[in-house]
Amino acid sequence: MPKTDVLIAGSGSAGIFAATWLAIYDIPFTILECRSGPLEIGQADGVQCRTVEIYESFGLSEELIREAYHILEVCFWGIDEDGDGQEKRGIKRKSRAIDTEKGLSHLPHVILNQARMNGLMLGKMETILKEKGKWEEGKANGIEYGWTVKGLEIDETNKDDPNAHCVRVTAEKDGEEETWEAKYVLGCDGAHSTIRRSLNYRMIGDTSDTVWGVMDIYPLTTFPDIRRKCTIHSSVGNLLIIPREGGHLVRLYIQLPQGVHPKEVTLEDLQAQARAIFSPYAMEFAGVFWWSAYSIGQRLAEKFEKDSRVFLTGDACHTHSPKAGQGMNCSLQDGYNLGWKLGSVLRGLSPPSLLTTYVSERSKTAADLISFDKELAKMFSRKEEHPGEFADYFVKSGRYMAGFTARYGASEVTSVAESTPQVATGITVGMRFPSAQVIRFCDCKAVQLQRVLQSNGRWRVVVFAGDINEVLHRDRLNELADYLEVIVQRFTPATDDIDSLIEPLLVLNSKFLETEQEQIPGYFWPSSGKWGIRDLHKTYIDDEHYNSGHGHAHEKYGVDPSAGAVVIVRPDQYVSKVTTLDDFEGVERFFECCMIEQRTERSSIVKQ
Repeated sequence: MPKTDVLIAGSGSAGIFAATWLAIYDIPFTILECRSGPLEIGQADGVQCRTVEIYESFGLSEELIREAYHILEVCFWGIDEDGDGQEKRGIKRKSRAIDTEKGLSHLPHVILNQARMNGLMLGKMETILKEKGKWEEGKANGIEYGWTVKGLEIDETNKDDPNAHCVRVTAEKDGEEETWEAKYVLGCDGAHSTIRRSLNYRMIGDTSDTVWGVMDIYPLTTFPDIRRKCTIHSSVGNLLIIPREGGHLVRLYIQLPQGVHPKEVTLEDLQAQARAIFSPYAMEFAGVFWWSAYSIGQRLAEKFEKDSRVFLTGDACHTHSPKAGQGMNCSLQDGYNLGWKLGSVLRGLSPPSLLTTYVSERSKTAADLISFDKELAKMFSRKEEHPGEFADYFVKSGRYMAGFTARYGASEVTSVAESTPQVATGITVGMRFPSAQVIRFCDCKAVQLQRVLQSNGRWRVVVFAGDINEVLHRDRLNELADYLEVIVQRFTPATDDIDSLIEPLLVLNSKFLETEQEQIPGYFWPSSGKWGIRDLHKTYIDDEHYNSGHGHAHEKYGVDPSAGAVVIVRPDQYVSKVTTLDDFEGVERFFECCMIEQRTERSSIVKQ
């Protein structure tokens, strides 16, 4: 009977992201996938700005952005009416708007099919396993294709033993059954999840499903906005246009009439409905790459976990319509949230109680998504109460659809009560760390600060220290550095570099040309890595760059340089705590709540 630390049912977005984190933490995992190989044709395609940021954190954004279609504008089409509100003939463009509010992110909203999105992450996982010497050519390397999960059971007698492989999963391939034993199981196996059904968990919500048709087509059309994202409301039906990567392919989402059964829908039905909606513009089809009809209800699983040993993610615990383009994004962010927590627990860096935060954080996010999707579906389907109503709603919802409204509540990794939010008013505890341009001091490179927060398992302590050329600011920074070093050593394994688990990042408000490396405390440029070379890449200056202008980071983050601030950021780029430069005990208390002390002796790093 094979054993693994983590068994993942399904190799969709959530499963792949969780597995990639486990590879980073060097934790054994097995993915069971019923397909014979990786996904070849993706159903999902909308990639919100927040998801692009996450891909950037894995070093994959350049490839994603290069291949994707970029959504910069949305056009709203409606029924063509005369001055008296009487329908004339067909449809006309009523308005257009910017897709993503300016300044929300340094990265764009794009379209790229799910198969390619998953492929990028599978490539990252392979790279990580190769770097750790865990990749074997020609072997499964953690992903077992062709296995259909049949059931799950938990051994109640030893489920409280953190080292027990207390969950058994049975799967079948080519008529033969095999049972795996695991410490943890992730149900990433979609809307018809076998893992969820094995737990006897119900999906709660809408019982009358809306049926959608979707086609990836090569259009022959006179419609002028075919290469723009559009919503079309016509007298005969509604649809959503999503231009695809490559310059010619277009996806049409078509809402079908109530009472239609997905299995009864034909390609000809969808094409006829599309022609009618686009009238008076011609719409023919040079080719159809892929099409489908399916029903989606807005539903949530009654529970997201069992005994903190089995966790549900993605469509296994929340389903909704495709209109807002949130499905793949929400699912992969489930895996992104859970994976680093599992890795930290299984590495012995954090207590198992950390896993409870997955449920509190992502169940709320899923519930918010269902509420938003219901409202959007209602707005999309009904006649406008006044001209421009839907367009106004769509624009106002842009921040949500970009992925920037998720706010995690108080927990052991989200210190709301003990934070001092007024020292960094542009940074919100429980939300993703926003970006601003700064200058990397060691090589004068203009960078986005969020990009520095790579998804490699490290926490960050971001210190806004003011002007290091002012004696008062320099003295308080030196005092903070001394305390941080002692605190961080408590939780870092003795054989690891001082910055391997909790990395310090320094942001100064000094003049770039007046600053010297020797002024910076040694804690912010430690010796690390195989050769023990000093790492100079942790200090950034908020100043005018030779070529890229001024990022005004302190203004964007709402930090007064004379007061400064300390921001603790989780491995997934969410803000855990905002506090003052002298809150040494508060920083220590925070890490005591979510990490396990690794050593009591105090080693030192190079000091000035």
